[in-house]
Amino acid sequence: MIPTPQPTLSDDLTLALELADAADAISMARFEALDLVVTTKPDRTPVTDADQAVERAIRDLLAERRPADGILGEEFGTAGSTTRQWIIDPIDGTAGFLRGISIWGTLIALAIDGVPVLGVVSSPALGKRWWAATGGGAWSTDARFPDAPPTRLAVSGVQGLADASLSYGSIQQWDQAGKLDELVSLTRQVWRTRAYGDMWSYMLLAEGHLDIAAEYDLQPYDMAALVTIVQEAGGRFTSADGQDGPFHGSALATNGHLHALALEAIAGPSA
Repeated sequence: MIPTPQPTLSDDLTLALELADAADAISMARFEALDLVVTTKPDRTPVTDADQAVERAIRDLLAERRPADGILGEEFGTAGSTTRQWIIDPIDGTAGFLRGISIWGTLIALAIDGVPVLGVVSSPALGKRWWAATGGGAWSTDARFPDAPPTRLAVSGVQGLADASLSYGSIQQWDQAGKLDELVSLTRQVWRTRAYGDMWSYMLLAEGHLDIAAEYDLQPYDMAALVTIVQEAGGRFTSADGQDGPFHGSALATNGHLHALALEAIAGPSA
């Protein structure tokens, strides 16, 4: 019996983009729907029928196209192998989604032996999609320009905190992590601060519009798709204490030039 050939990274990226197409069709049909069903999970975060429908659709397609691969999804947990594992956030930004705010998206990543090797972030309400695979660069499309070729992404060249733009997620996250004083100190060192929210901060960073994005209280599915996009755009992505990857509960993404400075600022005077 001839063994089934292992898919290439290009094959996996093509599939991830197809998964994003399927997700977009479901999520946009439910965005601002008057009959949207919203419930509260045990961790007190909201979930909608759209979150669940998107993840089910992605899982069904993966079961058909990559039956040997494992899945880690926000809504339905972990199944199968962790050697090749698809990491899915069906709707990142559910709280905004259910309030009719357009900053949300589906996050799709593939990790091999725990290392993210591709990521797709699709935000149909914004009309934007971003993607990357290791060694292939990071790219985006914009629905306003349907005939334009994909744009290659590159982080900024800002090298000093005094010239940097920071997106910090939410004050509550920093406060609950015991890092509110460090956040305030960091905001005093940078040029500009905003809390753009969810996946959008990291995509703005990959596009070169922001220089630092950082958050606490995150799960792997919140971050896995972002890692490869940021890195392939020339940036760096770690936890807030400098550990690589999306498995450490927090995120610090920078243009690379500012990473050590941002780590030092977040660590605070007692580090």
